[in-house]
Order: sequence, then C-alpha cells, then structure tokens
Amino acid sequence: MHIVWAILIGFVAGLVAKMLTPGKDPGGFIVTTLIGIAGSLLATYGGQAVGWYQPGQSAGFIGAVVGAIVLLVIFRFFRKSGS
Repeated sequence: MHIVWAILIGFVAGLVAKMLTPGKDPGGFIVTTLIGIAGSLLATYGGQAVGWYQPGQSAGFIGAVVGAIVLLVIFRFFRKSGS
C-alpha cells in the first residue's frame, strides 16, 4: 500500500515540480507525471537508505516534490544536451 501512496503523491508532486521549476519543460503531461512518480520513489527509497524514513514508510509530499524537481532538472539537462 505504501507504493500506491508514493505513486499518488508522486503524481501531484510532478505537477507541483513543473510549476515551481522555471523554464520550458521538454516533456508533456505524461513525462512530468512519470518524473513526479520517480521523484517520489527516489525520495522514499533514498530517505530510507539515509535513515530519514523507517522501512515501509513513504516520503512525504515535500520530499516527493524535491525529488521530482531534482529529476526534472536532470531530465532537462540531458534532454537539452541530446538535442
């Protein structure tokens, strides 16, 4: 159930990250949503590895937004250099 929660939070976090990150996004709605979900999972498992979260505990909304912003910036960097 925690992964489902991380995916739902990631969906919203991707949308918030897209609004908070300045500049033109290279991806559309689906790419931003997938980046948000991946950011949420990154924050969840990265936080568990560092010790911020207990095993089985998912990242909160702010952690998911930060993870999505990090992945969005990385995605923009590689998308821009590849074009």
